[in-house]
Amino acid sequence: MRKYMQENETKPYKIMAVDDDPGILDSLKVVLRRNGYDLTCFENPIEAIKELENNHYDLLLLDFIMDELHGDQVVAEIRKFDLNLYILLLTGHKDLAPPLQTLKQLDIQGYCEKSDNLDQLILLIESALKSVDQMRIINEINEELKDKNEELEQAYLDTIGILRQTVEAKDPYTRGHSDRVSAYSVLIGEKLKLSEEELHTIKIGGLFHDIGKIGIPDSILLKESKLDDEEYSQIKNHPSIGAHILGDVSMFRDIIPMVLHHHERFDGRGYPSQLAGEDIPLIARIAAVADTFDAMTSKRSYRDAMPLDVVIQEIERCSGAQFDPNIANIFLDILKNEYGKIEEIQEKYKGIVRRKRNGNSLKMFKICIKINTDEEKNEKDKRFYKEKI
Repeated sequence: MRKYMQENETKPYKIMAVDDDPGILDSLKVVLRRNGYDLTCFENPIEAIKELENNHYDLLLLDFIMDELHGDQVVAEIRKFDLNLYILLLTGHKDLAPPLQTLKQLDIQGYCEKSDNLDQLILLIESALKSVDQMRIINEINEELKDKNEELEQAYLDTIGILRQTVEAKDPYTRGHSDRVSAYSVLIGEKLKLSEEELHTIKIGGLFHDIGKIGIPDSILLKESKLDDEEYSQIKNHPSIGAHILGDVSMFRDIIPMVLHHHERFDGRGYPSQLAGEDIPLIARIAAVADTFDAMTSKRSYRDAMPLDVVIQEIERCSGAQFDPNIANIFLDILKNEYGKIEEIQEKYKGIVRRKRNGNSLKMFKICIKINTDEEKNEKDKRFYKEKI
């Protein structure tokens, strides 16, 4: 067993790498040191588990295929004493990647293929450490306010609200987005005759549905041109990142399904879990309609807001594919018969929103496009995603 310790810590994070290939560990040590990170490396996974049991680490980079224990076995042992450690699983071959069910069951936050170019790994590490930072802030506040229930709730809402506003402040074209999604979602919930408690959950969930974007690099969030495959893959992580940020705070437990699943599709072709139909939590199905409506009716740097008649046509066309048809019909009824309520919300939470009631000519991305192949859908989703940032 060889253990490497970097002598000069330059950033306040403790990162561990576990791999039975010393060459991989040497490469990781050089690259992470060049980027200012302290690193502890182990070839022996059993000794790494003992170290983690006795000392705190912020992030674990873990090889999946090792001689003594495979990565999933190592994680299973770690989760017996640490449910919060952020883990990135490394695999040498795509075909050897762990099953999705294993990643979910062991709460492994992500995995990355090994390659000579470690740029993608560095981006994943930076995103992971952003999440670690936010969890640290939340946990510190939790310790300070644990005996003050009402003050605790407001303090959490304010703190996460600041993070939410930080995300929206990066791009003037997304300001007010979460407030509007929250309000639209509550309108739908009222039509569904949900309880006051359920409406409160929807309101808070709508406010924080995009909080995971705090863990996405600005270079991707603010990119004007088309996202490439790697960038699109990273941006699809924001629901999982958001759920992880809020996961250890009991008061946010009920909103996590909305945060995690608001990009699922009724036909099962969404993300991150490819849930379909009523397997998608109700609050997430509500948010999917509200989120998309706000994307269509908000002005962007590269296009104007879509006219209301075009928006209605799109929601009608996507009912049963992207959207729960019952929820889509409820929201369509609001748009057609109670549009004043929508205008009140848009006026109250002004971002860069331009409302249009009519108009037939508009260059626009289709939200719900007939999908011939999974590859074609992936390309079209990448083009449309900029509509929803």
